[in-house]
Amino acid sequence: MAVGNLLKGFGSSASTGGESRVISAEDTQNRLQVLDDFEQTGISWIWATDQEDRLIYFSPSAEDHLKEGLATLLDNPLADLFEIDPDNGDRSDRPLNFQLKARNKIADLPVRLLSERHLPPGKERWWSLSGHPKFDNSGKFLGYRGSAKDVTQAYQRAREDSRLAEYDSLTGLANRHRMNRKLESTLAAYKSAKRSCALLMMDLDKFKQVNDTLGHQAGDDLLRQVADRLKAVIGERGEIARLGGDEFQVMLPDEDDRGTLGDLSDKIIQMLSSPYQIDGKRAIIGASVGVSVAPYDGVEAEEIIHNADLALYAAKNSGRGTYRFYSADLKDSESERAELLDDLREALATDQLELHYQPVVRTRDNHVVGFEALMRWEHPERGSVSPAVFIPAAEESDLINQLGQWALRRACEDAMGWPEKARVAVNVSAKQFANRGFPTIVTQALAESGIDPDRVELELTETVFMGDTDATDATFEALKGLGVRLALDDFGTGYSSLSYLRSAPFDKIKVDKSFVDSCTQKNENSSKIITAIIGLSKALGMEVTVEGVEAFDQLEIVCSKGAEYVQGWIYSKALPQEQILDGIATGGFTIEPDGPETYRRERRSVFRRIGVIHEDHRYEAVMKDLSQTGSLIEGLVGIPKGTGLVLDLGGGQLVVCTVARSKDSTFAVEFETPLVSDGAGGLVTRHRVSPYALAAAGMPLAALPPGNYPLSLGDEGQPKNQPQFMQVTVTRS
Repeated sequence: MAVGNLLKGFGSSASTGGESRVISAEDTQNRLQVLDDFEQTGISWIWATDQEDRLIYFSPSAEDHLKEGLATLLDNPLADLFEIDPDNGDRSDRPLNFQLKARNKIADLPVRLLSERHLPPGKERWWSLSGHPKFDNSGKFLGYRGSAKDVTQAYQRAREDSRLAEYDSLTGLANRHRMNRKLESTLAAYKSAKRSCALLMMDLDKFKQVNDTLGHQAGDDLLRQVADRLKAVIGERGEIARLGGDEFQVMLPDEDDRGTLGDLSDKIIQMLSSPYQIDGKRAIIGASVGVSVAPYDGVEAEEIIHNADLALYAAKNSGRGTYRFYSADLKDSESERAELLDDLREALATDQLELHYQPVVRTRDNHVVGFEALMRWEHPERGSVSPAVFIPAAEESDLINQLGQWALRRACEDAMGWPEKARVAVNVSAKQFANRGFPTIVTQALAESGIDPDRVELELTETVFMGDTDATDATFEALKGLGVRLALDDFGTGYSSLSYLRSAPFDKIKVDKSFVDSCTQKNENSSKIITAIIGLSKALGMEVTVEGVEAFDQLEIVCSKGAEYVQGWIYSKALPQEQILDGIATGGFTIEPDGPETYRRERRSVFRRIGVIHEDHRYEAVMKDLSQTGSLIEGLVGIPKGTGLVLDLGGGQLVVCTVARSKDSTFAVEFETPLVSDGAGGLVTRHRVSPYALAAAGMPLAALPPGNYPLSLGDEGQPKNQPQFMQVTVTRS
């Protein structure tokens, strides 16, 4: 159909006739000739639709751009032929069909030609559409009249420029700019839809060590492998971004189950901690993860990012290689870590630190053959500070070398007061081991104390193999030349390779506590792994110590598997030097095992004020202990067994439970749904009361503050029953 014929159908004027160089508006014939000439240039095309938005005209010159010609376009709904780029954030997010039905004006709208019938294989075509709706004098819609042009090359180039601006050039993941924009738009949309969204912040532990020892090119290769592993774990579940350096972020829409998020975080940590092959060398790093969830931990992007960041630093400061959920009591971990390091320097200078020693016992006669030195810090204001907190902080600074040197010297001095065959084991960090002067430090400690080198055992983890291979081999050779013993600690927990045992001169392997914890469970392979490690060590002529034995059923199993040496609470916790000397003086160099018959994960002792909700009454009580499946509570009198309750643990955490037993003001409850780990030794509910539910009850829509939340919402006007239980005051004894 020619444009002249089409326009004649829409209205015409009589030609003025006569010769003239100027074509007037009334000169229909010449005007149509100009339009025909224009269409043939291919600069732009003319199109039109009918009242049903079906394409009734398109310039014939577009024929060359289509695989099967114009016939495949005409008489089809316009919205079935083109789509708006969903990734183009600068254009309307409404589909083309919506804009047509709304009779909106269309101006330079990039659209993609959809049908494969129109294009050669592997090609895509982008056109720019402009158009106006046409109405008759009565206001009846007649269709669209518009223009179009091919913008494929320019649009693809612009899209590539946009991609480069929004994606990380090294890994191909989204960059910080794209992720922030995506998070902001997602949270804004989810407010009205009352949906949740989780954010995982993570960074790599010991990545700097790879960069420093293997070079920046190796570091880049490692980051690309990390990105591939994250894609494998996350898949289509969410958006992954590299924020820069070794920082990554994952957004998971419609996810608020902290059990699921904890399992996913664990999986990410395990995947990223698996060894990497880089230029024929083996590199091992770790990962820490912080998690926040909208709307519980905030409703704005900035708030959610900040809180996930706090959770990440809490995970790093609690020992690394773990995850942590955001909670309202987390502080600014950067400033807290700086304060901790300052206090630790002062502790080292003022002799606040001390070593405690845990016995290593020979199982056949319960004779103590040695001790492991464990660092303890009693802060004048903080109280007892866990090594899992201050050791990782020290490892990020040069302070770990000073701490390690002090510990080695003190342990050698203390061991001189023990029987002459008793050994002392001292933990050595990978950073200490990588210090070129480390053999000299060991030499000085031996010389100053006068201890026999064979009595000193240096405990190393597989992370010492991450550095330069030649330097590592040289350090091993120097240490063995001094005559000290070497032990491979935490064997089997990471990705321990038999090549370590072949290439390094270890005298001992230590079986990690995690295998002992589960060795009594029926469906676990831990006891078989213990058997394998013990058999391997004997075949290689090495000693083996099984750590973390606490109960007689565990001791029976590890002894049946061939364990000759055991370290754990069933014999003794770590003791200060004074108690060690007192025990030696009274003939206590033999320790009889003493502990529970069977091992079970004990409930955590707590003193935590909570709310107890029964029917439409809320009581105040104190939680005295807590496990995944139940709790002991004090503060209410007269609660019968079998009573259904809801515990308010604060922060929107409500736990449905049933009273299992009751006596006086103390009662035990069993949870309907088990709690899940928060990644740092604590327990939390899988789900929380949504702020959107609170908003529906008339409360302001905001992140949940610490506090109390009703069991049922929106029933303030309903009559209440009389309280059935008496509340008593509980104080900390």
